[in-house]
Amino acid sequence: MSRLKSALAFVGLLFSFATVSAQSEIAAKDSQLAIYRATAEKINDLVHTKLDVSFDYQKAYLHGKAWITLQPHFYATDSLTLDAKGMDIKNVSIVNGNLNSPLKYSYDSLQLKIKLGKTYTAAEKYTVYIAYTAKPNELKVKGSAAITDAKGLYFINPDSSVAGKPVQIWTQGETESSSVWFPTIDKTNQKTTQEISMTVPAKYVTLSNGALVSQRSNNNGTRTDTWKMDKPHAPYLFMMAVGDFKVYKDKYKNIPVDYYLEPAYAPYAKDIFGKTPAMIDFFADKLGIAYPWNKYAQIVVRDYVSGAMENTTATLHGSFVQQTKRELLDGSNGEEVIAHELFHQWFGDYVTAESWSNLTVNESFADFSETLWLEHDKGKDAGDKHNYESMRSYLLSPDAKNKPLVRFYYADKEDMFDVVSYQKGGRILNMLRNYLGEDAFFKGLNLYLTANALGTGEAHQLRLAFEQVSGKDLNWFFNQWYFRAGHPLMDISYKWDAQSKTQTVYLKQLQDSDAFILPIKIDVYEGGKVSRKQIWMNAKADSISFKLNAKPDLVNVDADKILLMEKTDAKTMAEYEFQYKNAPLYVDRLEAINAAIADGKSKTARAILIAALKDAYPGLQIEAIHNLKLVDAEVKQQVLPVILDLAKNSSNTLVKAAAIASLSNLQDKTYLPLYREAVKNPSYAVEGAALEAIAALDMDEAKGIAVNLQKDSKGPLVNAIVNIYGVQGADAEFPYVYQSFMDAGTQQQFELIPGLASILMNVQNTEYVKQGLAELERMAKQFKRYNVDKYVNAMLANVLQVKKDDRDNAPAEVKAKFDEQVKAVEETVARIGS
Repeated sequence: MSRLKSALAFVGLLFSFATVSAQSEIAAKDSQLAIYRATAEKINDLVHTKLDVSFDYQKAYLHGKAWITLQPHFYATDSLTLDAKGMDIKNVSIVNGNLNSPLKYSYDSLQLKIKLGKTYTAAEKYTVYIAYTAKPNELKVKGSAAITDAKGLYFINPDSSVAGKPVQIWTQGETESSSVWFPTIDKTNQKTTQEISMTVPAKYVTLSNGALVSQRSNNNGTRTDTWKMDKPHAPYLFMMAVGDFKVYKDKYKNIPVDYYLEPAYAPYAKDIFGKTPAMIDFFADKLGIAYPWNKYAQIVVRDYVSGAMENTTATLHGSFVQQTKRELLDGSNGEEVIAHELFHQWFGDYVTAESWSNLTVNESFADFSETLWLEHDKGKDAGDKHNYESMRSYLLSPDAKNKPLVRFYYADKEDMFDVVSYQKGGRILNMLRNYLGEDAFFKGLNLYLTANALGTGEAHQLRLAFEQVSGKDLNWFFNQWYFRAGHPLMDISYKWDAQSKTQTVYLKQLQDSDAFILPIKIDVYEGGKVSRKQIWMNAKADSISFKLNAKPDLVNVDADKILLMEKTDAKTMAEYEFQYKNAPLYVDRLEAINAAIADGKSKTARAILIAALKDAYPGLQIEAIHNLKLVDAEVKQQVLPVILDLAKNSSNTLVKAAAIASLSNLQDKTYLPLYREAVKNPSYAVEGAALEAIAALDMDEAKGIAVNLQKDSKGPLVNAIVNIYGVQGADAEFPYVYQSFMDAGTQQQFELIPGLASILMNVQNTEYVKQGLAELERMAKQFKRYNVDKYVNAMLANVLQVKKDDRDNAPAEVKAKFDEQVKAVEETVARIGS
């Protein structure tokens, strides 16, 4: 399950609006935290699951037949408990050859308890037949930060009532939602082969796990597709999808690699997913284990409840990954997600977390794979950037430091899907890789996967694999990083003794908890040379001294920039300037840039930022552009030619857009020809920046251009147009603003809130006002825990005042209209605030 571009990423964006949760919510969670979350006991083992399903689109029902083959795990048993959430159970029988004999059972809407009629031993298999109806829309369940809904089976636009929106059916099993659409033992430590027959309208395409083994046309305009999975996998990894998809057929060696997209995006299938075969090859080579399944498919669906899901052989993606060639000029929304879900085919699907407490052996690896792929495909700077930003996501999350990576105490299993299991866990793996070395680390992963193939794993098995390969004891590492919460708070300071020519480095861990054991690499730059020293920090305070010929130009602690820690570093600005120019890593340069930003206006700080304008990595160029303010006359004199050159000639669209945005702050009409030319650029980011630059000089011209651009607008261009319409738009422009908001992903919707709220001040059509208010209210309530309710209501206060003014100044014959609008805003504000 990917959190990238999904709820977790959005949560990170909103943390600046967050405050402490309600005390009642905390108290409720605290009581649940006292419960030990044991690995599910295995009384019966799933062996094979055969399903025959059809769909009632009008009712959003699934009519199913299930043949579930099981055997006792060890002890003999005469009973079976299956998870089956919110179903109508029609028949429960034991299969005896060609005969089905009814069984006694009880059902409480969540679990189906069956008396088997005899006692079976561990050597005996038996098959239970169940006829049932699944009713997912009538089930009330909650999701998590990463998975925002948990009803298992989703009917999208089933009655075709929303024009232009496809009709789809898809499933989402993680964590325990597969049991909403078929009876099973819905636990991660169960594995089963499967066969699914889906009867669907003949015009639609289907997808499920494994291979499509047959298709049968029926007389009633339907078709029955049968998919078969011949290797066992966990029930939460079962999937189905039905809809109007175009399939692009790719391959890796002799393995089919297919991409299912909406017809409009089918021409871009190779652009979106085309790196998948190379990813498979890269990961298989690194792990020393061939891709373990008979196919790999990726499908994109509407209204998905997360980022993506690693269903075995059939990953399901949210629609954010669908991009045109123009959108992809500004970078892929999906490449890291594609890598993440693919790596799960080994870590999560081939070897599955034994319990949700051990989610790290699924999600930390998938998160780590994003860094791994970026290093390989785009270079070390790209991998290091991802690693650093993921670390910051963890460090900036308020309560993350209180949670260990492996958790046997949690309020709800959904709480495991957080920045600890993902981002912190991925960084821990990267530290272990650095400590053990590349060869030992990946040989350890190979052993872990081989020893637990098609089974389950936990952190202890991972440790044992690494120890067996490396010959090193790793209890210290796993105890502090896997089974202990928190991270070091490091204070680093320096002393140079000129008389003895001795450099001393002082290290202090300031966290309240015990010291972390840290292998620390220190690079010393002196006389044009660099030497590396390594120490083990075993206490909360330590120091290292070394003799030199002269005062060093730089002492660079954590030279690999690999340790997961918060730090304060007493380097001078001159040392940071030397670090920027001489230390090789992305984080070295970023640290220097951040120090320069914090410093403000010193010449040395400015020199760092000016140098960064020509950094080899575009992201660091953008940091420098954003923080060199051209409104400062001295800065302008030094950097304007470089900014202007980047605005005209940079090959990176995001750098070009940032440079145009920087120039726009000057509000200088000299650059209007540049902006008018840039607004024709194929990049939406460049177009958007240029349009906003024009708006800063001439709003009327910008609005005229916006009207012409809105037919083909995506991403940053949409934001620019909505911002303009928020100022100058009214009824004519509202449909564009509203539809853009409805079509946007969650993160972009948050960015569009100001524009949607602002245009309501000028909109006269009462129905339009109510449509806009409804969406603002939905966002406010959905993200109330992050104070978005307060954010929205602050904007609606302005809307309310304008509507009251309009009412007070309106002719008598239209006052009623404004009365209705005022009332609508007031009621919305009240509901949001309640």
